[in-house]
Amino acid sequence: MKDNIILEVKNLKKYFHVSGGVLKAVDDVSFSIKKGETLGLVGESGCGKSTTGRTIIGLYEATGGSVIFDDIPVHKMNNEIRKKFARKAQMIFQDPYASLNPRMTVGDIIGEGIDIHGLYTGKERRERIYNLLETVGLNKEHANRFPHEFSGGQRQRIGIARAMAIEPEFIVCDEPISALDVSIQAQIVNLLMNLQEEKGLTYLFIAHDLSMVRHISDRVAVMYLGSIAELTQSGELYSNPLHPYTQALLSAVPIPDPEVERKRERIILEGDVPSPINPPSGCKFRTRCKYAMDICSQVTPQLKEVGSGHFVACHLFDK
Repeated sequence: MKDNIILEVKNLKKYFHVSGGVLKAVDDVSFSIKKGETLGLVGESGCGKSTTGRTIIGLYEATGGSVIFDDIPVHKMNNEIRKKFARKAQMIFQDPYASLNPRMTVGDIIGEGIDIHGLYTGKERRERIYNLLETVGLNKEHANRFPHEFSGGQRQRIGIARAMAIEPEFIVCDEPISALDVSIQAQIVNLLMNLQEEKGLTYLFIAHDLSMVRHISDRVAVMYLGSIAELTQSGELYSNPLHPYTQALLSAVPIPDPEVERKRERIILEGDVPSPINPPSGCKFRTRCKYAMDICSQVTPQLKEVGSGHFVACHLFDK
């Protein structure tokens, strides 16, 4: 791929048919990720972040658009190529307990991918599992235990070891710290960053904790009701947010300076997030935006570059 891009998402859509109509969980999303980069994907609960990640990885079939990984369309792969893709792309799930089979030992959970792809057998397989456990901060004695014997942070380390077992290039981290105690969250993020540096991994890091996303991400995409509202470098987003929704999100992030925290303006959004089954016409954010204009109800704003590498979908920046 050009410019060292490992993953390209083009006009991705994922709709679900539900009793009330069609739920547009992911609606015309486009972005790319360079090899070795971390793209943070943030937004309120229910905005479509996790569905985007699952559709990219192939757990959901896309309704429309395309996902290109290393020049190969993910959703047009035959079974043989899909198996090769599964080795290159893995996922770390939000709930470490629900994602681990309670009837399998930790060694078998980590070794499952190794067996499927025929990477190691016998002593080599066992040594590989032990090495992975030590890499994520556990020890080889843990291989014979079951998931219920571990804490939440330890289970997530097991989930990371399982994802790393087949030496992937790209990992979707689906809110990997949201179910953990605050004291453990930084440890898991630092582990992911160390593994990225050692192995040259590429991440899509999905979260709603904006401060943690800033810590780990090179670029950040802000999602609202199934669409990308803003996308730019991490430092640029936090110092110069352009979309009214991004500004509101960042205004809610605590600043560890009491003086600054007291003086800064809090942006309170009016109303609730609209239903993805029946979203507003035009700009989906217009019903909660204090800058809404007539055009906002008539025309859907397109994600456009308004600065160097800074993209925003808002009619305030129409030229």
